[in-house]
Amino acid sequence: MTFGEQPAYLRVAGDLRQKIVDGSLPPHTRLPSQARIREEYGVSDTVALEARKVLMAEGLVEGRSGSGTYVRERPVPRSVARSGYRPSGGATPFRQEQADASAHGTWESSSERAEAGAGVAERLGIEPGERVMRTKYLFRDAGEPMMLSTSWEPLAVTGRTPVMLPEEGPLGGMGVVERMRAIDVIVDNVTEEVGARPGLAEELLLLGGVPGHVVLVIQRTYYASGRPVETADVVIPADRYQVAYHLSVR
Repeated sequence: MTFGEQPAYLRVAGDLRQKIVDGSLPPHTRLPSQARIREEYGVSDTVALEARKVLMAEGLVEGRSGSGTYVRERPVPRSVARSGYRPSGGATPFRQEQADASAHGTWESSSERAEAGAGVAERLGIEPGERVMRTKYLFRDAGEPMMLSTSWEPLAVTGRTPVMLPEEGPLGGMGVVERMRAIDVIVDNVTEEVGARPGLAEELLLLGGVPGHVVLVIQRTYYASGRPVETADVVIPADRYQVAYHLSVR
């Protein structure tokens, strides 16, 4: 195959994709059957099937049991704002955004003691198996699941202090910066690394996605004088949200 030449199944998928994008096949329209694709494009059953698989993997169509394959509604991506530290009453970034009267965000969380796995231990600069406080969050926007977050804090830092539980106690619900400051740990730096991957089954179940959907993953770590004091994975459905950074210039 020469440069620029496409396999037949990609050519067929590309033509169907264009019809979906330009509205010739609007949302909730049934995709042409495998037999119709075979006849219209002069391809084999195998090629027709592979073209449909491509569209499903791209999230453009969905199968409905006993009914066929239909064009999916394509939501307009909304922004999830990320910004540097803002001293606004000590609230977390999500809570700061929800202070807007037009916002309708809610969240739920649960915390438990756990042992740091190898990956988390490396990010926190501790040994695998050391004890951490793990907190899981599910954030919703107007009732729709929009974001998951799992954070880990070394109990060597927060254990037996008033801020050991991020969502409970006198500083429950405050941001990492304020909570750490209360125990004389001064956070002075934060890093975020953004990547994308297929969502895990348990993530997509909570976020309302289907197998194969892509999620954005933000790995965030807070530091105090070079020492990691909290790290988190923030998971966002890529087909419904985009990450927007607002960073001040100093």
